[in-house]
Amino acid sequence: MPSKLRLTRIGDRIKQEISEMLVMQQISDPRLFGVTITDVKVDRELAFASIYVSALEGSERSKEILEGFESANSYIRKLLASRIQIRSFPRLRFYWDPTPERADRIEQILASIKNEENNQYPENDLEKMEDDDIIKQ
Repeated sequence: MPSKLRLTRIGDRIKQEISEMLVMQQISDPRLFGVTITDVKVDRELAFASIYVSALEGSERSKEILEGFESANSYIRKLLASRIQIRSFPRLRFYWDPTPERADRIEQILASIKNEENNQYPENDLEKMEDDDIIKQ
């Protein structure tokens, strides 16, 4: 059974190789243009590699992208097996990663809160409040 470090290295290498395949357009499926590999996790038995993907357009294209990866699954696995030397290469499973969308949504919320604070307290009032807080401490 491989160590956690080895599993992480294998996952990182798979992520790197698939990312290069997408950038170099070695996978010609038009559904996969503009896709990013966000993470790869390999299970302890090296039976499966869970590959998490995302795109700038967001979850609107998630179904289309996952279908594209499923259609190219065996081709991608074959290319990976020729580039990464492992006794038996794990089967690939593709998942949509909503993390970038969630992070963007959080950024929007924080920006709107900041705008509300700036509109509620003009700059001079904000500086005065900060000065008052320093004096109180």
